[in-house]
Amino acid sequence: MTPTPCVIPAHRAAPTRDVANGNATMGRTESNRKGDEMDYRMSIDEAVESRHAVRRYTEEPISAEERAALEEAVAAANADGALHMRLAYDDPEVFSSTLARRAGFVNANNYLVVAGHESNNLDMRAGYFAEKVVLEAQRLGLNSCWVAGTAKRRAVRQTLAQKDKLVAIIALGHGTTQGEAHRSRTIAQVSRPVNNVPEWFARGVRYALLAPTAMNQQTFWVQMTRKTNANGLPLVALSTNGGPCARVDLGIVKLHFELGAGTENFAWAGPVVH
Repeated sequence: MTPTPCVIPAHRAAPTRDVANGNATMGRTESNRKGDEMDYRMSIDEAVESRHAVRRYTEEPISAEERAALEEAVAAANADGALHMRLAYDDPEVFSSTLARRAGFVNANNYLVVAGHESNNLDMRAGYFAEKVVLEAQRLGLNSCWVAGTAKRRAVRQTLAQKDKLVAIIALGHGTTQGEAHRSRTIAQVSRPVNNVPEWFARGVRYALLAPTAMNQQTFWVQMTRKTNANGLPLVALSTNGGPCARVDLGIVKLHFELGAGTENFAWAGPVVH
């Protein structure tokens, strides 16, 4: 039976931070002068705002400098998330399936394999740490698209270590466009409370709404509880109503909420990502 496509699209727009080890931390735009040219790298906030799912890519290869930065991001994510992600370049085979063509993929020759040892929290960890790589790719000026069911998964599985599970494949490259925003749920549809909340919570929910989710389903729920942790930080609960790739989505949303809210302002009510 043909697997149900589970392409994870994109959304809307937001405000400034950086992704570091384990949790999201504050960041800023980076620039380095090369001769008379300024090498500009967008901030994490700009990456969150501008990232949209892109399925059509140009034939421009990913440069050696871009590859080096991506490999560094993958190595850090693998170490922090106990994952076995890897990058593949110049391989047109994985996105040559009928499903991929019907979904509109063109020149998707570069991709990130998201995998790790199977466990109860693998999908959530994979979503959280792979999205870090996605945002780093966006900062580099590359485009991406999360994919679960439209690529040749069997061929990719054959390259994995024996105990690894394939979670997702993420297409990477220079898009023919920058993609476009998709219709999004409202803050009131995904969170509580809505009124009289701290700015950090409202900003965190806005960032969460920018997270890519399977088939744009946005089945997550964010709630600021009335409890605090031992350090007096308010506890925020994150849950899902289910659906395809729901636990992967939850990991992605967790990262986005941290980027918007700032981990210095709250603590999670439970071990969303162990």
